[in-house]
Amino acid sequence: MGSNSSKISDLPKNEYLKRLSGPEAISENDPFWNQLFSFSFSAPTSSTELKLLEEATISVCKSLVENNPRTGNLAALTKVFLARTRELRLSAECQNHIFIWQTHNALFIICCLLKVFICEMSEEELQLHFTYEEKLPGTYSSDSEDLLEELLCSLIQLITDTPLLDITYEISVEAISAMIVFLSCQLFHKEVLRQSISHKYLMQGPCLPYTSKLVKTLLYNFIRQEKPPPPGTHVFPQQSDGGGLLYGLASGVATGLWTVFTLGGVGSKAASPELTSPLANQSLLLLLVLVNLTDAPDIPNPYRQAVTSFKNTQDSSPFPSSVPHTFQINFNSLYTTLCEQQTSDQATLLLYTLLHQNANVRTYMLARTDMENLVLPILEILYHVEERNSHHVYMALIILLILTEDDGFNRSIHEVILKNITWYSERVLTEISLGSLLILVVIRTIQYNMTRTRDKYLHTNCLAALANMSAQFRSLHQYAAQRIISLFSLLSKKHNKVLEQATQSLRGSLSSSDVPLPDYAQDLSVIEEVIRMMLEIINSCLTNSLHHNPNLVYALLYKRDLFEQFRTHPSFQDIMQNIDLVISFFSSRLLQSGAELSVERVLEIIKQGVVALPKDRLKKFPELKFKYVEEEQPEEFFIPYVWSLVYNSAVGLYWNPQDIQLFAMDSD
Repeated sequence: MGSNSSKISDLPKNEYLKRLSGPEAISENDPFWNQLFSFSFSAPTSSTELKLLEEATISVCKSLVENNPRTGNLAALTKVFLARTRELRLSAECQNHIFIWQTHNALFIICCLLKVFICEMSEEELQLHFTYEEKLPGTYSSDSEDLLEELLCSLIQLITDTPLLDITYEISVEAISAMIVFLSCQLFHKEVLRQSISHKYLMQGPCLPYTSKLVKTLLYNFIRQEKPPPPGTHVFPQQSDGGGLLYGLASGVATGLWTVFTLGGVGSKAASPELTSPLANQSLLLLLVLVNLTDAPDIPNPYRQAVTSFKNTQDSSPFPSSVPHTFQINFNSLYTTLCEQQTSDQATLLLYTLLHQNANVRTYMLARTDMENLVLPILEILYHVEERNSHHVYMALIILLILTEDDGFNRSIHEVILKNITWYSERVLTEISLGSLLILVVIRTIQYNMTRTRDKYLHTNCLAALANMSAQFRSLHQYAAQRIISLFSLLSKKHNKVLEQATQSLRGSLSSSDVPLPDYAQDLSVIEEVIRMMLEIINSCLTNSLHHNPNLVYALLYKRDLFEQFRTHPSFQDIMQNIDLVISFFSSRLLQSGAELSVERVLEIIKQGVVALPKDRLKKFPELKFKYVEEEQPEEFFIPYVWSLVYNSAVGLYWNPQDIQLFAMDSD
């Protein structure tokens, strides 16, 4: 590096890096630093190049680890960077391009070194490396300052206080990436970290007062989705004489970095060519990491407190004195961006977090009159279940479950009429209510799960969402009504098949006692539990909104033979009473009307019969209501999930999959 263009393969031989990592101590006032920071470096644009950068950095780090206890060069580098950050805001206001460019390069070097250090050593060893100064071997500073903590605070201040301009965009992204790297020690532990030096820095001391400001800044970065400036135009304006050496160097590094941003070049299979705002992407990832940090023994996670308590800018009510780290944000802008960004796991996880934990956001969203803008992207995630990872599907499903806990939502979705749902390919839907579409997609998810993943958790949540909605079913689309009965038919066939297998197995066991028997009893119990849930959903609709759903009655009558076997079954007798009554009542009226009835005539008879059916003859059952409850120790799920998103989606960051212990990684 330095004032010459650098290639990744040349980094271990670079004279400036060799001096930084070598046995010679470098003073903070040495002109060397300006030379080191004035490099042109085409940033890696592929996972292969990122891997090469990692390997080259490791080579430099090994030398630095060996010599740093005597030279203190890591501390000197950090102090030079810290001194520059104090002037960064003024430099941005004065359009001091060179100063900002060099400061970014300093942070880039620190970030690369820090990433390798964290991977190779414990936090205690890392902390020690920041205390070494130019002294006798093995001695360290006795000053009370904690340089590592000061660096972290400086990064937070850089993120929150530096105005976002074309010339500061790059360093803002790098500062957020550096904070992600700071917290990446979790990647190298199999167990969830419950105590950590970096966590301690963030939850107490000089970093703590910046909590709400940092969370607010990261949220607004996500909301605004600011695109990076055009390549080569944001650092130095082109001069009439073609510019000098510095222009060439700056535009070189800019072009390389913007290529990485535009292509989404990360060390993973999940690199997204559609990534338009690296700042928004990195901000959201850092926010999710912070929110999911475990609580300290005596201190709750302040970042989670901030995310769960912020209010709308239009809310003029006073903040409760008992709630710390509160702030206000524009809910309309937040809602709009969340609706637009649901194709990414991390945006869906943020939506889940806010709906589940922030009552202000949940109340606001449920009061919106354009809920289709939020619900449709969630349904599309579930519809393309085979293309999504299981975590993304779970989050989308739980979001639906949380929404269906609200009766107002369950009523309003049947009032929203949609035209031409192009992504729904099983059938042309020229006009359908949002509620009917939701039912179709959830049933399709259940059927997919029955034939593929067979995940009981997925089944349970799908059925819970349908159950929550069932009392409010209104004007069900004929196809939605058919699919409800078709699902019951599928379950009925599966029930009969398992029952037959269990019977045959029992006969076989009488002739051979040596062969272990499959646990058909457990399979039968699970299927009967699901069948009962479906019967309760149908019953709830008939009991509460029969007059609104002639298409469901039609579908019931068309497939009435399906229900015959369950009339006398001890597990279903009670819940079958109303269904049996409805089938018998309307079958009788159809018989009275003669044979060869058209579909239209049958529906007309059903609508007339609904008025005549005495409501007191339908037995009342307790209302179906299921509430999402987060499992105990949710961090065991969410922390590995968040870090898998960081690994797959963070711009310009690469970790060797063989080093990662938090979750299983493919090495390719």
